[in-house]
Amino acid sequence: MIYLFYGPDEFTRSEALAELRSSLPVEVADFNIALLEGRKLKLDDLARACEVTPFLAERRLVIVTDALKHAKAGPERDALRAYLERIPPTCDLVFVEGENVDRRSSLFTYLKKAAQIQEFQPREGAELRRWLDARARRLQVRLDAAAAQRLVDYAGNNSRSLVNELDKLASYVGRGGRINADVVDLLVQDGQEQNLFAFIDNLSLRRRGTALQGLRSLLNEGQAATYILFMLARQVRILLGVRELAAQRLRQDEIAMRLGQKPFVIRKALEQARGFEAGKLELIHDRLLELDRASKTGRIQADVALELLVLEVCDK
Repeated sequence: MIYLFYGPDEFTRSEALAELRSSLPVEVADFNIALLEGRKLKLDDLARACEVTPFLAERRLVIVTDALKHAKAGPERDALRAYLERIPPTCDLVFVEGENVDRRSSLFTYLKKAAQIQEFQPREGAELRRWLDARARRLQVRLDAAAAQRLVDYAGNNSRSLVNELDKLASYVGRGGRINADVVDLLVQDGQEQNLFAFIDNLSLRRRGTALQGLRSLLNEGQAATYILFMLARQVRILLGVRELAAQRLRQDEIAMRLGQKPFVIRKALEQARGFEAGKLELIHDRLLELDRASKTGRIQADVALELLVLEVCDK
């Protein structure tokens, strides 16, 4: 059997891979699993890994990471594509890919027909809340709806971050306990928000190199580019709201109440808003909407859209 696991939700990909691993007898699993890097993949190495006779088991598992990403058009990719038709029946071959998969390549076209494919996209909205609720039940705790939303506000929709935070919350309330919004506020650090604050700071100060570095750090930490676009647009809207209400001479706590934000968010937003000249935030917001539409319609990749935005904002 051939599998293709791809998409930016690294945690759920890992869970699916772990499930395949668990199908092997524990005592001989290490003898029947081969890990190969697609960046250095040679067809001979792949064939040797796939054609080894399983040791005291019915099947063996060969896992190849980022092969589609690094496979360049030409004879080598064509040979790899041809070999996939000859995978021994005793081998489960799994291609594991991140976000950047060329869906037009001959490899992807073949796998779409011949492999068992699972795409792992970050969950959103009601699906994300149902997933969190199910995870909480597995931990034998209750998760209030308001607490689930607060957790998403803090940690975003990064599955691994959410699971780590939920494990911490469940340990705090204990088996059979209830996680409410106050517990989330007490224990969860808003790391995504802090990273975005730093990113916006560098944009407002026109620090092109540092802003690009911060963006790449967010991407390397596993944040989906589409999600960063969404959160950046959200932060810009906060800056616009803060600036408008501050012009009405409202106090920081009043602005926080009006916008439904925490006081430290408003305090930081006031500092950041001062870094943008009149009309600049509106232009950035419009540009974000334009780039978001372009990424969703396939006219530009979301990570490229973000880098383009940084270059435009920091262009003096």
